[in-house]
Amino acid sequence: MPHSTSKTREVTQLDFKTDLGAGARARIGLLVLESDQTMEWEMREMADLPGVALYHARLANEVKVTPETMVQMELEIPKAAALLPGYLGLKAIGYGCTSGTTVIGEQRVCDLIQSHHPTVPTSNPLTAAKAALKRLGIMRLGLVTPYRPDVTEWMQARFEEAGIVIQSVGSFYQEDDRVVGRITPDAILDAALAVGRHHLVDGVFISCTSLRAAGIIGHAEAALGKPVTASNHALAWHLLRLAGIRDEVIALGRLFHAQLSNRET
Repeated sequence: MPHSTSKTREVTQLDFKTDLGAGARARIGLLVLESDQTMEWEMREMADLPGVALYHARLANEVKVTPETMVQMELEIPKAAALLPGYLGLKAIGYGCTSGTTVIGEQRVCDLIQSHHPTVPTSNPLTAAKAALKRLGIMRLGLVTPYRPDVTEWMQARFEEAGIVIQSVGSFYQEDDRVVGRITPDAILDAALAVGRHHLVDGVFISCTSLRAAGIIGHAEAALGKPVTASNHALAWHLLRLAGIRDEVIALGRLFHAQLSNRET
């Protein structure tokens, strides 16, 4: 190789200033399943607000959704929570699994996250759904899930315990997350309409963070004349409100015009 005769130039020290960085209004943490194909980009779409930033950590899980695999996930939640550094100053943290929360328990999920972030408010799709249904005035629910029957029945029980009566329920009977993430939005919309048209139903919840449901909320509400929400949709709203973001978003349906009470934040 030819010998270089050029001299190393002196590195000039440059001046700089700092500001609050990304997420100056609110930084929100998300614990996303290894198998989830949908949650990250749907949450980014819904939280695309001035001064709001999302930070994700992935946690290990099996692609099969069974009560046994959901319980196993309990061991992974604190590991993923630890990957979100405290210096970010997160305003809220969400765990992204509706069925996992159903089996593990809402308070247990909160405790596992707060073992690393003791002062940060937490949510999950089940807790968020209950808060959303309360704000929307839904007491007689139409439920759409992708799960096998036993997991769907567990979820029905959790809603019934909260005083929400399940009047109509439908499932895609899928336990493989790889398949669930590829169910088309049109199929999800058709399912929401089929369940929501029941005359005793006053609103619909579409369960599972892998289902691409956020984009069909407005269409479903317009067709049914009833409020509709979904796992990612409710979780995005709840995390934003817990983080102190009160912005209303017209394109995201009735829920994104609702606020939490001071007692709920």
